[in-house]
Amino acid sequence: MKSLFKSKPKTPVDLVRQTRDLLIYADRGSDSRESKREEKILELGKLIRELKSILYGNSEAEPVSESCTQLTQEFFRENTLRLLIICLPKLNLEARKDATQVVANLQRQQVQSRLIACDYLEKNIDLMDVLVSGYESTDMALHYGAMLRECIRHQSVARYVLESEHMKKFFDYIQLPNFDIAADAAATFKELLTRHKSTVAEFLSKNYDWFFAEYNSKLLESTNYITRRQAIKLLGDILLDRSNSAVMTRYVSSRDNLRILMNLLRESSKSIQIEAFHVFKLFAANQHKPPDIVGILVANRSKLLRLFADFKTEKEDEQFEADKAQVVREIAALEPKD
Repeated sequence: MKSLFKSKPKTPVDLVRQTRDLLIYADRGSDSRESKREEKILELGKLIRELKSILYGNSEAEPVSESCTQLTQEFFRENTLRLLIICLPKLNLEARKDATQVVANLQRQQVQSRLIACDYLEKNIDLMDVLVSGYESTDMALHYGAMLRECIRHQSVARYVLESEHMKKFFDYIQLPNFDIAADAAATFKELLTRHKSTVAEFLSKNYDWFFAEYNSKLLESTNYITRRQAIKLLGDILLDRSNSAVMTRYVSSRDNLRILMNLLRESSKSIQIEAFHVFKLFAANQHKPPDIVGILVANRSKLLRLFADFKTEKEDEQFEADKAQVVREIAALEPKD
């Protein structure tokens, strides 16, 4: 007889609705009975895990595309995403991890060939303010950071973050004393500055002065070795990208930038030296060097040529050797300009 009364399995739509109801309950936070509240939060955690299981599949089954579509449509039909982000601090650690994976997966789910998460975020762009500010909370930083990187897969969302006041905060987040949070912020910063080429080129052109002033003083001249190493590597990636050619030309025409690069070439760390060389070679290769750049290179010619004579990568690298030979030729041939 028991089998007659088995409850029907919940559909993806049912699961999202029940999750939404419990998130509204968690957000209100008005229940005076602590035991009931804990019970509801546990139930919410189980529902989020079920949502994750539909989107990712499990050890027994692959995800079913129709179920994923139904779940995605219902999730963005009302404010479930907003509620999930806002209520994240009220969940336990496992539920936070599951919720982060659910949000990540939903950014990639297509419904009738559209990423409806992008449409939702464009209308609720203030959620990016919540996610970026998450770096200021030790408990939330890694969850919100992972969500943020998935959301900026959408170009319009990345543009919002780039053009917002939040970009200035990243220079401080990258240097937070908590290593894991600082590394996560650095990963998001890199993603913002490398993923969407045309948007990044536009941002850097419009914000050149303040951005590189901060980049130089806070990152390239940081007292923290890891910050300097990551920053010089990222600078090379940015300047060597063809879409940023106008920004690169401007960067390599500055004597202050050249001074910083020459200091980085003298670092005891081999990896920083090598990354600095990849940027320094752009100064040397510039066929329209301003007179003050030529003056600095000529004044330091013998030191630079001595440095490059012993300059090697750990593994043989033909391209590096060819670049180095070209830089040496350029510097050796320089004539001072009036």
